[in-house]
Amino acid sequence: MGFYDLTANTIHGAPFNFSELKSKVVLVVNVASKCGATPQYAGLEQLYEKYNSGGLVVLGFPCNQFGSQEPGNEDEIEQFCRLNYNVNFPLFSKIDVNGENTHPVYKYLKANNPNDNGDIKWNFEKFLVDRNGNIIARKYTQNKPDELESSIVELLSPTSS
Repeated sequence: MGFYDLTANTIHGAPFNFSELKSKVVLVVNVASKCGATPQYAGLEQLYEKYNSGGLVVLGFPCNQFGSQEPGNEDEIEQFCRLNYNVNFPLFSKIDVNGENTHPVYKYLKANNPNDNGDIKWNFEKFLVDRNGNIIARKYTQNKPDELESSIVELLSPTSS
């Protein structure tokens, strides 16, 4: 199984096939609305707005496993993101990123990351995936979204394969 074989439900419950992401640069993030890192939504949205037309897709996966910092339902999460951070990047149904109910997307990301395949440590961990579905980087909560900008630009360049 590869990155493009994965599926997840959008925040509206519709199935989404990762095969739609072929040839895109993807940033996958576990998000939460009541976290000290929640303002990272703004940075994620800025990257998405700036580079989406060039092939960047940001995927937000709400998760309530860290300090119960994502207590709302999908409608509440979406409303919070849109009203407070004008989020337009795709959001998905709330999932688990660790434990026995780990969502298959996160099982894959953790198992196939060459640098660190351990459990997700907190909200707003970021996985950067190249146009071929390879995990290029894993960044942690303390790494702000803009710290990935140069890597994103490099992956989006026509000479990057």
